[in-house]
Amino acid sequence: MRPPNGRIWRPPARRISMPKPKPTAPTTQSTGLRIGYARKSKEDQDLSLQRDALQRAGCAQIYEEQVSRAGPRRAKKGATELANALRALRPGDTLVVWRLDRLGGSVSELIRVVTHELADRGIGFESLTEKIDTSTAAGNMFFQIAAVFAEYERRQLIERTHAGLEAARARGRKGGRKPAMTDKQIQLARAMLSDPATTVADVCAHFGISRTTLHKHVGSVTPLRGAADGSSPA
Repeated sequence: MRPPNGRIWRPPARRISMPKPKPTAPTTQSTGLRIGYARKSKEDQDLSLQRDALQRAGCAQIYEEQVSRAGPRRAKKGATELANALRALRPGDTLVVWRLDRLGGSVSELIRVVTHELADRGIGFESLTEKIDTSTAAGNMFFQIAAVFAEYERRQLIERTHAGLEAARARGRKGGRKPAMTDKQIQLARAMLSDPATTVADVCAHFGISRTTLHKHVGSVTPLRGAADGSSPA
């Protein structure tokens, strides 16, 4: 039924008070520097590719290692530019490389640098090719997994190499460098040295070898007669 005044009565609307949102801390981006590190390899002596990639990644400074991971210069001097880059890094900075193998020659070396030289000092690490960024939880986890798989692949390679060498030995083949002189050449060299008119220099020039190599394979040979020309036997 309608009320006497002809209007339908409706209850007054209730105002629902919503809780005010709590203020959130403003997100701040890291103000640390991005420092790049590039290193030559035996296969790639040109650093242009690495340099361009590091510059595109926003690296303010790039340290370039002019020696490869292996070799006498690396063994003598060490990775001097890597040491300089590690000294220049400060907490909050990020070390950026083009590829994981540019930083460490082995998995153990790579983990040591990233874990002890960088993470313990509050420094991030980023590899552009593998898209690894240890400043994030996912990137840090991926780095650990990648390191495990890299170690697994290294062990598989060693096992395959050993298996191949064992199979070659079973077939009578020996690995390693090819001998400088064959058995026929050794016999010929001994015959030449038994002639007093033939000098050691003549034999070395004939086979294109050094005196050390000749003595290593032939040994000492006494001429059949006394040396008429004054040349010394091998």
